[in-house]
Amino acid sequence: MFQKTKQRRIFHDLVEQIENAIIEGKLKPGEKLPPERELREMFETSRGSIREALRVLEQKGLIDIKLGPNGGTIVKPASTDCMVESLALLIKRRKVSLNHLAQFREGVEGNVAALAAENASRADIQFLKKLLINAREHLEKGVSHWENFIHIDQKLHIAISKIGGNPVYSFVLEMIHQNISSYYESHPLRSKEMMEENYQDLCDVVRTIEQGLSDEARALLQRHIRKFNRYMKIENKRKDLRVIDIQGNEF
Repeated sequence: MFQKTKQRRIFHDLVEQIENAIIEGKLKPGEKLPPERELREMFETSRGSIREALRVLEQKGLIDIKLGPNGGTIVKPASTDCMVESLALLIKRRKVSLNHLAQFREGVEGNVAALAAENASRADIQFLKKLLINAREHLEKGVSHWENFIHIDQKLHIAISKIGGNPVYSFVLEMIHQNISSYYESHPLRSKEMMEENYQDLCDVVRTIEQGLSDEARALLQRHIRKFNRYMKIENKRKDLRVIDIQGNEF
């Protein structure tokens, strides 16, 4: 499986060979890599080079290093965890603004909705309608169920991306929706009216997907994202302009 490393690029060669073995399926998820001593003999290199290469592979999310008598270096299943963590850091540090996310989502989710309208099965539509029923239940309980309502909203967006059938879209959008909740924790639009408007938009999108109207589905979802981003920008601007007098009265 492995070859003696090239002396001029030992570290990179180690990483590349092990990574390729995982990608090509020679090392499968859940399988252990040979012990460190055997790896040193296979690659004819030092303990330090082996350990450094394994650390890089762990950072890439390809392996999991477990300590102890029953430990070892184990190949991990394919995952987007590392990308999710990177995006989460960007969002938490406000390197990605709400406007950036809205611009990205408008284009991508519009295309995804159109694909969903073309590909949705009867089971897919039933699942989307079940999510709408859950959303309606939280809507009827009012603003106290805002977080639950938004959670269902996110699940519905992710479901549409998966129905679209393109795994690149679904992976990226799942990452986005897993990490945008921080922007809504202190949402200035928490109201029954906003919940109702959001719910009606989602119903319209699901209806066009069920009817196979790809262009309409794209337009409706794009308008939905654009509209609520505009609402948030307006409300955030108003919030910034509020003045508090010396008695603490807002005017």
